[in-house]
Amino acid sequence: MLYPLPAVMVSCMRPGEKPNIITVAWAGTICSDPAMVSISIRKSRYSHAIICETGEFVINLVTKDLTFKADLCGVKSGKDIDKFAECSLTPIDSKTVKAPGIAESPVCIECKVKQVLELGSHDMFIAEVVNVSVDEKYMDEKGKFCLNETDLTAYSHGEYFTLGNKIGKFGYSVKKS
Repeated sequence: MLYPLPAVMVSCMRPGEKPNIITVAWAGTICSDPAMVSISIRKSRYSHAIICETGEFVINLVTKDLTFKADLCGVKSGKDIDKFAECSLTPIDSKTVKAPGIAESPVCIECKVKQVLELGSHDMFIAEVVNVSVDEKYMDEKGKFCLNETDLTAYSHGEYFTLGNKIGKFGYSVKKS
């Protein structure tokens, strides 16, 4: 019951086939050095087999403008439809993995699977981050990425939300006046 969670679109692709997208809310950072993430996917999902076979995927962050498309990618199966075409999303070549990123996403995180943990209804894919691409429109004049200006979407108990107002920053509780 740890909510809210980021809503992300995970893209994957078998060689010679069309790319696919699955929406995942069970995703997170698990290590900073090396940079590692985890995603959990139900074993019956079409993307589960693709990621097991290829050992790679791309996490694409979801903005308010992408939320409707992310929801569709979470309720429809890539066995039945081409989600990139259905959602008018643009696959973009990744730098280090064969799975494409999503051009409309502000951040594309390329990942290589290091371990799969079988947990019951879902398997957890533990992956190393091998490249991160960001949309240049969110870079400021000093070269800082302004992630909080992307209008990211969170998922909580079956509903989507945009992030709220800033209430502090790391270390503000101990900052000297």
